[in-house]
Amino acid sequence: MAPNVADVTNYRSGVLFETEDTPDYVQVIEKSEKTRTVKKEKLSEAQPIYWSNVYWFTVMHVMALYGLTLVFSSAKLLTTAWAVLLYVVGTLGVSAGVHRLWSHKAYKARLPLRMLLTFFNTIAFQNSIWEWTRDHRVHHKFTETDADPVNAARGFFFAHVGWLLCKKHPDVTRIGKTVDLSDIEADPCVAFQKKYYGPLVLTLCFAMPTIVPAVAWGESYWNAFFVAAMLRYTLSLHGTWLVNSLAHWAGGRPYDGSIAARENVLVSIGALGEGYHNYHHVFPWDYKTAELGKYSTNFTTAFIDFMAKIGQAYDLKSVNEDMVKTRTLRTGDGTHPVWGWDDKEMLQEDRELAKIE
Repeated sequence: MAPNVADVTNYRSGVLFETEDTPDYVQVIEKSEKTRTVKKEKLSEAQPIYWSNVYWFTVMHVMALYGLTLVFSSAKLLTTAWAVLLYVVGTLGVSAGVHRLWSHKAYKARLPLRMLLTFFNTIAFQNSIWEWTRDHRVHHKFTETDADPVNAARGFFFAHVGWLLCKKHPDVTRIGKTVDLSDIEADPCVAFQKKYYGPLVLTLCFAMPTIVPAVAWGESYWNAFFVAAMLRYTLSLHGTWLVNSLAHWAGGRPYDGSIAARENVLVSIGALGEGYHNYHHVFPWDYKTAELGKYSTNFTTAFIDFMAKIGQAYDLKSVNEDMVKTRTLRTGDGTHPVWGWDDKEMLQEDRELAKIE
């Protein structure tokens, strides 16, 4: 069935919102020169719950909490350090890999780096690169509509984990089938992971983290499993989920005040640089996902820059300062430290452009 179309005459480029004369069952996103519409189902009609996922996440969190007690009671320090290392490399598989490389094509990677990032991404166990990329491209294209898999308009809990506990909204499934994935389907690393994802996840996310501490430094398999596998895995999930939830609820919006995505340093620390979310939704092609490098809170950028220096990453895309400034003055909420409302050095024409009294 074709989507309903509304005549929209008042919009900003790339910004989601509804005009006063737009029917309430239509949400509009302007992309390039086209106006796309998504039919909105009634959110009061809750989607069926996936009880298997509810049970799994409940058990997973209980095991993670138990693993946390072992960290302070019987687990060796090396085992905790091993868990931290796995957290970092797994998160890099998400941030530098499936997010910035495969989903947004913000840079290019040679085969050895793509193989490494596929290995890291499998440790993270957050769905295959193919499925993650599909859902994320839909998320950006139809942010905060019913077609958005992690629709923040449905509440903090839904955006954080609830979207995994119930059946996808029909719009997510329908539109997900239209996403072009030909670029990643041509990548042999993505194809290999997708084909063997089940056994690869069991091996790299759970077995390997458990076996290495037991063999290498004599840790008990019990401690290794609950600390390096379950606790680490659960925390890494929340680190990524917070980008969908907290980074859409708390923080400034210096680049576009009309969208929910926000700048959140705490989220960026936990997700290795993915918390500068307002910038990322305005300029999704920037490989830094942030205006500045800020290695201290954007470790993923440091990783990509290092890979570029050794020739494994190339064609790094970024946004020039003039474009950032123009967009910030036009749509920002005034919290930008350089071009905000309180900038005393702002030129008069810039103040007029930003409509500052």
